[in-house]
Amino acid sequence: MRDLERQGRLEAFLSTLSHTELERLARDWQIWARDDQLPPLATGAGVPWTTWLLLGGRGAGKTRAGAEWVRAMALGLEPIAERPVARIALVGETLGDVRAVMVEGVSGLMAVHADSERPTFRSSKRELVWPNGAVAQMFSADDPESLRGPQFAAAWCDELCKWRYGAAAWDMLQFGLRLGPRPRQVVTTTPRPSALLKRILADPATVVSRMRTADNAHNLAPSFLAAVSERYGGTRLGRQELDGELIEDREDTLWPRARLEQARVRRHGPLRRIVVAVDPPVTSGKSADACGIVVAGLGEDERGYVLADCSVAGRQPLVWAEAAVRAFHGWSADAIVAEVNQGGELVAGVLHQVDASVPVRMVRATRGKWVRAEPVAALYAQGRVRHVGTFPELEDQMAEFGPDGLGGGRSPDRMDALVWALTELMLAPGGHPRVRTV
Repeated sequence: MRDLERQGRLEAFLSTLSHTELERLARDWQIWARDDQLPPLATGAGVPWTTWLLLGGRGAGKTRAGAEWVRAMALGLEPIAERPVARIALVGETLGDVRAVMVEGVSGLMAVHADSERPTFRSSKRELVWPNGAVAQMFSADDPESLRGPQFAAAWCDELCKWRYGAAAWDMLQFGLRLGPRPRQVVTTTPRPSALLKRILADPATVVSRMRTADNAHNLAPSFLAAVSERYGGTRLGRQELDGELIEDREDTLWPRARLEQARVRRHGPLRRIVVAVDPPVTSGKSADACGIVVAGLGEDERGYVLADCSVAGRQPLVWAEAAVRAFHGWSADAIVAEVNQGGELVAGVLHQVDASVPVRMVRATRGKWVRAEPVAALYAQGRVRHVGTFPELEDQMAEFGPDGLGGGRSPDRMDALVWALTELMLAPGGHPRVRTV
């Protein structure tokens, strides 16, 4: 009865408001946001912070919080901003991600503004311009040098843990965050235990908000939430991707994350040989595993270099075959190395259907995944492998890989491809290092 009475009073109150007042009420983020979607105040008795870090699960409401923060900064909306800021940086994994998620996404900047205050999106200039003159520029973390020169009073960084050149892009942004009395930035990301994320967490000028996917249940399809909770709830992957927890290494990992960080470089020297390794999915269709496609090279310094992760979601054979052939030509590779345990000659056949001229070396697994992976992991321990950039999905599988042959509860398709590539380049059939003959 009390709920009905409250609903009646609410409806009576809303009926007294004009259309303009109703729209203003609907757009008032301070009313509708959860506490974890609002930044701590940076004025008065609030916390003096430089970086607001939102760690959250998939669909937890991080993007909406980031977009609303930028809106408040651009328009000078209290209590988040005392006055409008003139220059804002929007940084995502790629320019496509910035546009699709941060700008035009369902919870992006264009969606959270009322018509009268919405910025104009100038796609050719990669910028948004508000009616009051505030400007937000778009940047890709894949191109850290593009952040060299511009300057800003605020920045929004999305999915930082996926950035290929994360540390370099972050550092360039910090040099440019220098306008106004209090330059600030918001970071919205699902956590991964990267060196950059740990560095930001350790910064005393960082404040952290944590949110779970379940916290945003009223905005998510019940079937989605039920399915992912049943499949991943309580697992390490679920704690990271749904609960937004920072999950450290498993005790029995072959590839500690610290070792992967030590293997990271930004460029490579001359390469003697390049291969594209393919780990085809066992099945096709929407429920299939991804097809692991990894490009690696052997340098003149006798080190292996992981160059690209071109893996694609499990689909029809022609889709992953075209992706593998595209990687082969894009990297001017010497061969495609394909596991044929499941598809046999059909694997080479579908690759040759795309391009009959591509040399395909077929390999067959005679040992379990863990046994095959151990010699490759030893190469990492010896400092003989380098990652040219960051490969978040691949490195997550490597760090999560266990003796059961699974990574994060699933088939480690990307890691399998990496093992095949480095085995081909650096190991003899028995798992021993290749001896170069002159």
